[in-house]
Amino acid sequence: MAPPPRKLVLAASSADAGVAAWDLRTGAEDIRLRPCASFPRALASVADRFLAAAQAPPPGGNSGTVHFYHWDKPQVAVKSFPAEPIQVLIADPEGSYLIGGGGKGNLFLWQVASGELLHTWHAHYRAVRCLALYDYLLVSGSEDGSIRVWDLIMLLDEQARLEANTSYLYNFSQHALPVTDIACFLVGVVVSSSEDRTCKIWSLSEGRMLRSISFPAIIDSVALDPRSHIFYAGGRDGKIYVTAMGVDVNSHGSDDSSILGALDDHRYAGYLVDVHSVYKAVTSLAASSDGLLLVSGSEDGNVRVWDTRSPVTNVLIITPKRINLPPLQPLRKVRSSNGEAEARALILPRPENDVPIAGNSSSIFLERCLDALQKHDGSSRLFEPGMSTLYGAPNKQGTEWRSRYLELQDLFVHEVLDQLPSSGGT
Repeated sequence: MAPPPRKLVLAASSADAGVAAWDLRTGAEDIRLRPCASFPRALASVADRFLAAAQAPPPGGNSGTVHFYHWDKPQVAVKSFPAEPIQVLIADPEGSYLIGGGGKGNLFLWQVASGELLHTWHAHYRAVRCLALYDYLLVSGSEDGSIRVWDLIMLLDEQARLEANTSYLYNFSQHALPVTDIACFLVGVVVSSSEDRTCKIWSLSEGRMLRSISFPAIIDSVALDPRSHIFYAGGRDGKIYVTAMGVDVNSHGSDDSSILGALDDHRYAGYLVDVHSVYKAVTSLAASSDGLLLVSGSEDGNVRVWDTRSPVTNVLIITPKRINLPPLQPLRKVRSSNGEAEARALILPRPENDVPIAGNSSSIFLERCLDALQKHDGSSRLFEPGMSTLYGAPNKQGTEWRSRYLELQDLFVHEVLDQLPSSGGT
């Protein structure tokens, strides 16, 4: 039987620490590619054949390079020198094209096989911060707060470009601050995050916003769960918010009810200052193709792998009451494991500090009957079916008291249920 294919987790930093690659199953470091100091969103795997990483320019410099690495060699294989520093990189799934976004708002489209620059165009007024692909559609987000959708087929057709009114299909400007990340879902739905503390959900087929979800912190990264309509949002407060997309709700307002929960191990990675934790922002997220694992990176320099399969097996809604309860007692056996009656089952007296249920007189009456039973016989065998007298005859009095007890219990239960508020007929 062939071993499972190797899966690597890659991480890079703006500091020149190289690209670290770990085995996803074992956690062991596989290789470290040097040198590398890249922007956020500037690492791209080209059809898993090789790696491309746009380099941040040195302090005071205005030019950057793009490094290409093979998986079996730690050093740079090829260097490319674009016209301006590339801040974000993305490749199509087949590895035919490489697309880069520049610090001046320009986009570049290269053919991988030849290295030829097929097209360049001015896409945004400020730097391009993030890119995403859905089939032949390219989605770009910028520091100017805008999101634009581009048809790559039209961009490569010079005649089509000349005939089009605008070079983009859609221009979304609902974000008030810079866009930080973009992710595309398989059904043509886009999720964007921004420094305005919202994530917005867009329809590529309709060209409009479906929802806007507010968060308690700035969101720097998003990742989609391919199994369901939820996404993960990495915040600058160190939390990863688990959020329902809810694309079936056509809401144009702000909606924070879709936040299902949060993973917040990242927030405890810093030192303590007074009584507050130093929160480390979650800067990047990636979900496995089966959705079972989520990988996060943060400003604390740690990469964490989360198991998203942790099941929820019980859900209750309660209203806790603060009452003076007696010490809990272990339960006594009523029957043994072989089905025979157990003679040492006890009915414990009601503690002095127990709190009766207000308004239920039958509960008090029932307890008084039980007290009378114990005083009358002094044993707990009256409610045990099959118990007999010394000569084997049925205990008639015990059977009669047991019947009364069951009737009183039934009356008590019905009285409690009648006083509960209605739950819509259920």
